[in-house]
This record gives sequence, structure tokens and C-alpha cells, in this order.
Amino acid sequence: MSESTTVDARGLSCPQPVVETKKAMNAQPGGKIEVLVDTVTSRENVSRLARNQGWEVSAEDLPDGGFRVVLKKA
Repeated sequence: MSESTTVDARGLSCPQPVVETKKAMNAQPGGKIEVLVDTVTSRENVSRLARNQGWEVSAEDLPDGGFRVVLKKA
């Protein structure tokens, strides 16, 4: 779990946040990926993609109104 990547998908419209997250997951098959999004729809779509790929998913609200979705895989 040493690798960590951040994907800043704020301001991108669907399906770009999912596409960018998928690229990061393909480049890093394990570890931790933080995805920053600014809509509930993007948060849900990124979370669904990650869960379907076997990643643990947690999400939190950010003070600026966006969301941080944290993906973890051993």
C-alpha cells in the first residue's frame, strides 16, 4: 500500500471523472488513490466503478463543497 495517487477531477463533466479514475486504477493496480470531485453524481459514479473493480471506497465531504473519494486496494 505504498503507492498513492491523487486525481483532481473537479470541474470535469461526466464521464470524465470516471475516465480519469479508470486511468489511475490501470496505472496503479493497488495502493491508495484519492479522487477529488465536485458533484454527487461524480462521487457516486467513481465509487461504483472502484467497487466493481474490487477497491475499498470511502468518501468524505470537503469544506469547499466538493468530495474526496478514497480508493484502497492491497
